Amino acid sequence: MNWNNRIVIITGASSGIGKATRLLLHEKGCIVYNLDITPHEDGRGHFIACDMRNRTQIREAVQQVAAAAGRIDMLFSNAGVHLFATIEETSDAELDNLVGINILGTYIILKAVIPYMKQQNNGSIVLMGSDQSVVGKASSSAYGMTKGAVAQLAKSTAIDYAKFNIRVNCICPGTIDTPLLDKAVDHFVAISGMQKDTVMKDLNTIQPAGRIGQPGEIANAVAFLLSDESSFVTGALLSADGGYVCQ
Repeated sequence: MNWNNRIVIITGASSGIGKATRLLLHEKGCIVYNLDITPHEDGRGHFIACDMRNRTQIREAVQQVAAAAGRIDMLFSNAGVHLFATIEETSDAELDNLVGINILGTYIILKAVIPYMKQQNNGSIVLMGSDQSVVGKASSSAYGMTKGAVAQLAKSTAIDYAKFNIRVNCICPGTIDTPLLDKAVDHFVAISGMQKDTVMKDLNTIQPAGRIGQPGEIANAVAFLLSDESSFVTGALLSADGGYVCQ
């Protein structure tokens, strides 16, 4: 497909999977807008400061993109946070932060972007799910709940807006080598007393593919879902996890 000058919004594109996707789409010729609380420093794509817990900031950022570019072709709602904890170990503040970013932030940016795509009668959206959109994991009650909600949001929104030629899909990565994973591993090491290299070795071993994934591998999958190459794909949950959830 011709990617040149496609207008793309990516949330949380200063690091991890969001960054890898931003760099990939920029290289393909897209005009990419990164909505994040931390600026990216590589000069590839436009940066708009936006806290995904702040509904006003989200709406204003989307309006800013639409005013500057005249349209919004694609959205990758990627921003999210992780928490390794049981229900009893999860504080109210941690729960509010998870729900505020992973669920409500995703919901609000969808609501802000869809009217522009309806007007165009065209659009492609990818939401950031997780292997926990599909299966449960220990000490992940709150986090898994948010990713299950995102998966359902993708399905329902896909049905509602198919008649406007808007596709909505959900990418479900497994264990990926990102700053988010590094932070989660550090937390696990702190509470378990295990050595970090042992934890990382175990994470690689439990994947059927024999290793954890790389951000660029997920970026390629996201690009496929956003592209015209997946024109008959909507409401799908695409696992990109080295075979983890098919066990």
